[in-house]
Amino acid sequence: MLYGVNEIMEMLPHRYPFLLVDSILEIKEGKGIVGQKNVTINEPFFQGHFPGHPIMPGVLIIEAMAQVGGIYGQVTGDHAEGAVTYFVGIDKAKFRKPVVPGDVLRMEVDLLGLRRGIYTFSGKAYVGSTLVAEAELKATFTSGERSK
Repeated sequence: MLYGVNEIMEMLPHRYPFLLVDSILEIKEGKGIVGQKNVTINEPFFQGHFPGHPIMPGVLIIEAMAQVGGIYGQVTGDHAEGAVTYFVGIDKAKFRKPVVPGDVLRMEVDLLGLRRGIYTFSGKAYVGSTLVAEAELKATFTSGERSK
């Protein structure tokens, strides 16, 4: 493990219940990053999605991949201290298998390109060796100052 949750919280502004990355396992400089989320029954979204049949919402799997991509940008990019990652696009999203409590979600996010400050990633989420979701993701970074 390269980074645990404490280091991740230094890189991302997200906090419980919206921090969806527990660890970073690998960074491939110039290529991509691998992150992990341990999915437990204690996740707040399982209360309503779905009672008696808990499934992790697909949009949160996409968000988890985007957070992993944001960490990649923070670690490898040349951004001002305090830069904030903004998720700016999703294409080609597909959900292949449900993610349930007890699963370990491994997210492989590969850099496809960087143009005009916009990172484009290919994200794939796995449980074991099974592909459960995939998408193309776009993100950018700001100076860290939020508009009022």
